Amino acid sequence: MKPSLVSIALAATLLGTGCQQTSTQTTDAAAYNDTTIRVATFNVSMEATNYQADKALDVSGNVLTKALKSGEIKQINNIAEIIQRTRPDIILLNEFDYIANPEQGINLFKSKYLEVSQNGFEPISYPHVYLAPVNTGVKTPLTGKDSKLTHYGFGKYPGQYGMVLLSKFPIDADQVRTFQNFLWKDMPNNMMPTTKDGKSWYAQSERDIMRLSSKSHWDIPVQICNQQLNVLASHPTPPVFDGPEDRNGKRNHDELRLWKDYISATGHNYIYDDAGVTGGFSGSSFVIVGDLNASDVDGDGHPNAIKQLLTHSRVNNLATPKSEGGRLNKPHNANAVAHTAHWGMRADYVLPSSDLNVINGGVFWPAQHESGAELVANRAASSDHRLVWVDILLPNTCVK
Repeated sequence: MKPSLVSIALAATLLGTGCQQTSTQTTDAAAYNDTTIRVATFNVSMEATNYQADKALDVSGNVLTKALKSGEIKQINNIAEIIQRTRPDIILLNEFDYIANPEQGINLFKSKYLEVSQNGFEPISYPHVYLAPVNTGVKTPLTGKDSKLTHYGFGKYPGQYGMVLLSKFPIDADQVRTFQNFLWKDMPNNMMPTTKDGKSWYAQSERDIMRLSSKSHWDIPVQICNQQLNVLASHPTPPVFDGPEDRNGKRNHDELRLWKDYISATGHNYIYDDAGVTGGFSGSSFVIVGDLNASDVDGDGHPNAIKQLLTHSRVNNLATPKSEGGRLNKPHNANAVAHTAHWGMRADYVLPSSDLNVINGGVFWPAQHESGAELVANRAASSDHRLVWVDILLPNTCVK
């Protein structure tokens, strides 16, 4: 059966043509010539557990809507201020609850926060939005106390830990590919967990329906003047919170492997999207973004999980985004300058394709003596992750 895609792509008209853009840089964001675009990823922790205690959690999926409408949650203002300070042209928001009606979700965040000055910083507009359903909190048909697969992805309600892409440039919604329903078992030589005697850790009924993506995988074409940049967005499961079978660690590895195979010249024929189209990436330029929950030097993930991408010939990994705040957060860790999560790990990535010219990058993590430090004091202030950005210099044939 061909999977179905339910998605929303919102496109408003920019002033003038789609290639004219006004973006006032602050001292927090480097200013380059007109052919530079900034791509960012930010796990914003805008889901119910950041606004309510677990014991009294409202699982209706309406918590974020109420928080956005209230105007009383400082954390949301702080998230908007961070985005206004760094001023990305394209940004993926992870852990922004999926709300199908944009007027009750992302449009509220745009109109009441991003498009309103926060603490004196210039408002910022994103006329183009892509959002679609995710697997978190979606129940499977399987029930019973012995079932190991009651949900397709961990979540207390459908859409928890969702994601949304904001762009100043038009999104070609008709050409978006999503992989929410791709089955893990359909990946050749997958790492689905096994028992000590080599048998499947999951029952056959569970293997038959288990989806690989814990949220979803999206390939979103963005039209930047006369060229296309495909945003490959995802949020793989954390490689923890499991047992000796390492089901989450192995799932995280294979969620990242999907991107590795997708961008490779061969070995991608097994991949099918939610519309039933098979095969890998067919474009020229891409950027892999998201909270990938993987590090090759810290944490508990599979050692090869993120290396599949960092060492790929089509990925530009020459410039690692860094911050002084990260370095000082874990002063005895030599890797801390590249950390993007408060607990001490590089978890969030912006990885352009090797054909793109990366000229700068950074992590928004002010040190305690720097402006904006209060915005990243803890998860209640904004998030337990930091915004990561990369500046890409486009060919001179593109004039914004």
